[in-house]
Amino acid sequence: METPLDKRVMLNGHMDVPSSRLTAVREALPDHIKLTRAEKGCIFFEVVEDGTHLGRFLVSEIFENQEAFDAHQERAKNSYWFRITEGMPRDYSITKL
Repeated sequence: METPLDKRVMLNGHMDVPSSRLTAVREALPDHIKLTRAEKGCIFFEVVEDGTHLGRFLVSEIFENQEAFDAHQERAKNSYWFRITEGMPRDYSITKL
């Protein structure tokens, strides 16, 4: 029987990066993507710059289940990526598939 913890977790949205921090974010992004894609339970992970809104990064993630998503959130909170993007406005929606 499938429980809510068995459902895939999808996050979509964006993060807005101030121009003064764009270079640091761009430089750190490849490592953040690589580390996230290597996580157990990561099905899909993409962060790309929005071509029409300077400093906006579009984020899309799918994890196997809530446990994998939570593990990703915990790892990210303790990463260089978190430190350089701390305080940046984010607008995300999270849904269960």
